[in-house]
Amino acid sequence: MMILSPITAFWFMIWCLLSWPLDIKDVLFGVIVAIFATYLSHEIRQGKNASEPRVVPTPARIFWFFAYLALFAWECFKANIDVALRVINPKLPIQPGTIKVTTELKSDIALTFLANSITLTPGMTTIDIDKCNGLLYVHFLVVKEIDGLVRCDTRTIRKFENILKKVFEP
Repeated sequence: MMILSPITAFWFMIWCLLSWPLDIKDVLFGVIVAIFATYLSHEIRQGKNASEPRVVPTPARIFWFFAYLALFAWECFKANIDVALRVINPKLPIQPGTIKVTTELKSDIALTFLANSITLTPGMTTIDIDKCNGLLYVHFLVVKEIDGLVRCDTRTIRKFENILKKVFEP
């Protein structure tokens, strides 16, 4: 592993942005933090200790990752407004329930991103992942019963899944 790699430079730039305005102590400590972060992320980037092949970052995958971040921010914003309105207005329904949601994602990192995206979006929480059957167990704030079947709005999950497939799946 090279100490001065593009990954180290990336971590150093992140450090500088978060520590602005900089003095000499910040710069020196930032170099140490960047080297340490590179060391810690080395096994993840190389795919060691994992049964999955390494995902090579391509310009298309990087584009879709930033698209995912923008979508995630927007969906979190909308969900925060929705939950706040439900708290303020008692006439809006709160009917909690747990639903099995199927997923086509196969890699551990893609499933982890999807589960965390769901959990970080207000109104939904991932309870369990059944990788063998391609299922996520998700607790929703609002679940409706239509014709005896339990239904809920999984459009947000599908949006996350479609973009994460482009980022992490081969």
